[in-house]
Amino acid sequence: MTEPAEPGVLDRLRARFKWLDRTMRAQQRYNDRDGNFYAAGITYFTIFALFPLLMVGFAIVGFVLSRNPELLADVGARIKSAVSGDLGDQLVELMDSAIESRTSVGIIGLATAAWAGLGWMANLREALSAMWEQRREPASFVKTKLSDLGALLSAFLAIVVTVALTALGSSGLIVNVLDWLGVPDFPALAVLLRVVSLVLSLLVSWLLFTWIIARLPRESVSFRSSVRAGLLAAVAFEVFKQVASIYLKSVVTGPAGATFGPVLGLMVFAYITARLILFATAWAATSRDNLAAAPVDPPDPAQIITRVQVREGLGPAGAVTAMAAGALGALGLSRLTRRR
Repeated sequence: MTEPAEPGVLDRLRARFKWLDRTMRAQQRYNDRDGNFYAAGITYFTIFALFPLLMVGFAIVGFVLSRNPELLADVGARIKSAVSGDLGDQLVELMDSAIESRTSVGIIGLATAAWAGLGWMANLREALSAMWEQRREPASFVKTKLSDLGALLSAFLAIVVTVALTALGSSGLIVNVLDWLGVPDFPALAVLLRVVSLVLSLLVSWLLFTWIIARLPRESVSFRSSVRAGLLAAVAFEVFKQVASIYLKSVVTGPAGATFGPVLGLMVFAYITARLILFATAWAATSRDNLAAAPVDPPDPAQIITRVQVREGLGPAGAVTAMAAGALGALGLSRLTRRR
C-alpha cells in the first residue's frame, strides 16, 4: 500500500496562513477566467476613448472662444508671441478653422466616444461577471446595449462625484480654505494636510471600487461581499499612484520621455488599474461565504456505449474450445465401442 504524498511547501504555507490561501484562490480564479485578457481589452478601449473625448473637448473650447471675441484675440496674440514667424500665423489659422468646424467635430467626437464607451463598459462588465462566474441567459443585442448605456452613464456620474470629492479633499484647496478662515500656518500643517488628503482620497477610492465590484457585473451582488475587496483595491491603487507619480517624474525629463512618456504612462496606468479591479473582484468572489453560496454545476450526463466485437474465424479461445469438445466426444465414443 502506497503512502500519500507529503504536501509541498506552498501547500503547508497555505494551510498555515489563511491570507495566503485566500490570495492564491483569488489568483487562481483570476487566471482561470482570463483576467489578463480582459484587462488588456479594458486598456484598449480606455485609450481608444480618449481621442473622441479630446475632440469633444476641442469642440467645447471652440464654442467658448467663438462667443468671446476678446478671449479669442488674446489667445491668438499669445500664440503669435510664443511662436514667431509664419508658424505662428499657421497655428492661428489652424485654430480658426478648428473653431469654424466645431459643430461637426463635436458631433463626430460624441458619436465615437459613445461607441468606444459602450465597448469599454461591455468589456468591463463581462470581465467582472467572469470573475464572479455568473451564469445568465444571453439577452438581445438592443437590451444588452441599453443596459450597458445605463451602466456607462452611472459609472460616469460616479467618476465625476469621485473626482469632485477628491478635489475637495486636496491639500491645495484645504490650504486656501484655511487661509480664507484666517487659520495661521505652522510647521506641522503641511504634514497634517497631506495625511487628510490621503485619507479622503482613500475613502473616495474605496467607495468607487466597491460600487464597481458590486454593481457593474451583469448581475449585481451585495455590497457586503465587496466592501473588503473595495478596500483592498483602494489601498493598492493609492500605493500605485504614489509609485507611478515618482516614476513619471523620472521618465518625462528626457526628449523621448516627454514625447512618448505620457501615452505609455497612461497605458500602464489603465492596465494596472484594470488588473487591480479584476483581482479584487476575484478576491471577493473566492471568499468562503461566496463559494458556499455559488451554484454547483450538475454532473455531466452518463454515456452508455455498446461495444460489439466481431471476430472472423474461431480465434484462440474458439480453437481451444473446439479441441476440448472433440477430445470429450472421442473419449465418449471409445467407451461406447468398448461396451459393445
